[in-house]
Amino acid sequence: MDRIARRGAIWAPLRHSDGSLNYPRLMAVPSPPETGYLGQAEISGFLASRLTRQRVKERLIEFSMFLCALSSVAITLGIVGTLLLESWHFFANVSLLDFLTDTQWTVLFENPRYGIMPLVAGTVVTSGVALLVALPLGTVIAIYLSEYANARVREILKPILELLSAVPTVVFGYFAFLFVTPILQSFLPNLPGFNMLSAGIVIGIMIIPYVSSLSEDAMKAVPVHIREGSYAMGATRLQTAVRVLIPSAFSGIASAYVLGFSRAVGETMVVAIAAGQQPNLTLNPMEGAATITAYIVQVSLGDLPHGTIAYQSIFAAGLTLMVMTLVFNIAGYLLRKRFREIY
Repeated sequence: MDRIARRGAIWAPLRHSDGSLNYPRLMAVPSPPETGYLGQAEISGFLASRLTRQRVKERLIEFSMFLCALSSVAITLGIVGTLLLESWHFFANVSLLDFLTDTQWTVLFENPRYGIMPLVAGTVVTSGVALLVALPLGTVIAIYLSEYANARVREILKPILELLSAVPTVVFGYFAFLFVTPILQSFLPNLPGFNMLSAGIVIGIMIIPYVSSLSEDAMKAVPVHIREGSYAMGATRLQTAVRVLIPSAFSGIASAYVLGFSRAVGETMVVAIAAGQQPNLTLNPMEGAATITAYIVQVSLGDLPHGTIAYQSIFAAGLTLMVMTLVFNIAGYLLRKRFREIY
């Protein structure tokens, strides 16, 4: 088919049934000012330049996204590097054996002792109480939203539940100290004002949205035919949820549990307000104790001279907390890898 190139456009003849021709415009292209016609070379050059510009834009977008991903890695490496550097100076003056085995943490006293175990015990107890609250409730809520609630109820309840994660933690801290603790004292008269029980309960309430939301998403990802097979065998909704869905979605539920634990271990304001700030080596949740994060808040007030052992102890405590979280995340990864189901 003949092609006629005119200024600013490409024309292609179309033949009608009566033999007449017309030339509808197919493509508008710019033409050089010095000529009224475009040849094949000019058209090819225009398309090549346009393709080159598009490739350059795609490269820039790809490079920008790579920088964003690289920045997260660089920030993580910077945090780890800072903790390791300052902790190295701390352990140059404090024995690692004393740090891990001493039962007293009195960094700010006249005769300081640097045993991290009281802080670790407080962190473990409050996190344990929080998990005892959040894991059962979060899993039950996830089962209800996934298997029992209709679409209208789910659209109302799930956003309301996730609003709990938007409440400032200092509000939760005073809620634990001024509301939960008096209620517990009515049942436990010997419960002190600062205790790990109320702090752990409120932290558990805080992390329920993380557990329930991720667990519900994991259950929703289970294929429908697995549910239908269970119902075809005569199982009820509860039996299907407990015996079929939870094992099938265990890897996703385990991820929710790991995230909940990490959130509980890193909580600061609730334990600083409600659990107290006195290091105490105990596993009794009805006693007051300081956690690692509470100690960091207590000491990081700007009063300590830079470079002192007390100042460097902040980073040693932070490194301990990071190692605890890392170990639990690795265990969760191995658990997910072991029980992961691919459909």
